[in-house]
Amino acid sequence: MLVPALALVLVMVPAISARAQGEEVPRGPTFAARALQALIDGIQFGVIIAITSVGLSLIFGTIHLINFAHGEFVTIGATFAFFLNASAAGPGWHLIPAALAAVVFGALLGGAVERGIWRPLRARGTGLINMFIVTIGLSLLLRHVVLVLYGTRPASYAQYDIQSTIGIGPAGITPRDLTVTLLAVLVLLGIAALLQKTRIGTAVRAVSANRDLAEASGIDVQRVVLFVWMLGGGLAALGGVFFGLVEIVTWDMGFKLLLLMFAGVILGGLGSAYGAMVGSLVIGVVAQMSTLWFPVDLQYAWALLVLIVVLLVRPQGILGRAERVG
Repeated sequence: MLVPALALVLVMVPAISARAQGEEVPRGPTFAARALQALIDGIQFGVIIAITSVGLSLIFGTIHLINFAHGEFVTIGATFAFFLNASAAGPGWHLIPAALAAVVFGALLGGAVERGIWRPLRARGTGLINMFIVTIGLSLLLRHVVLVLYGTRPASYAQYDIQSTIGIGPAGITPRDLTVTLLAVLVLLGIAALLQKTRIGTAVRAVSANRDLAEASGIDVQRVVLFVWMLGGGLAALGGVFFGLVEIVTWDMGFKLLLLMFAGVILGGLGSAYGAMVGSLVIGVVAQMSTLWFPVDLQYAWALLVLIVVLLVRPQGILGRAERVG
């Protein structure tokens, strides 16, 4: 009992002395400041999830496949950019061209997977359950290929690593994180414009709404599906670069993000690109805001709890269409 009491006295004496001399005792940030910081971090996290989950939602909308390997596209994008940017064996490119190359690589990988695996399986009449199992096997294969090539040691990119924060009221954000957030929002707006204002976007929406009717109307469904896979692969790679930039690059980063991607897609409404954006933003904000009251280790659990509660009230998701079963 004597030792804890003595320690308490030693801690309190400087504070009492400071008050006696009229000096201010330093205090931690207020709840409002912490809430604003959590909101900023949540928006940033949410738009990154949204970029990665849009492709996942579009793939489900066009061919009704739940792609369990989508998280590995995120990892491959991040690690490919790391190889070009910061790896000792790489060419040492600046992060911006390395990120653009990673997006192209992710799009080509998505197209190769569609042409080499999913299209032949569809042509053979393979069921969706069997194809889902194939996505699990593909996920394990890609993840362990990355593990062998990249290794288990976390790393960061060569640029934009240590920066001073920009004050936003009582909160703050680094120029790097602000740039990532704004770029992610611009990319999401670009996707919305592509889906609404272009012929290929109209075709994607038509195939998602009714594949048979779209094919009867003269739309090349196979070309649309290939485009969706390439778009999804490129967006996943870009999201991986963004996530690795604001966090860190690891061999299983995409797998860790996969559950939140699924949560965003389901919360927003399966098959809806706009629903995936809204649902992912909600998931990101809830995950970060929950840290104000609960341990950080539980932030994903609270985001998934919100998913469950919303689906109990609105089973089709926020922007999903209600469908009659039976």
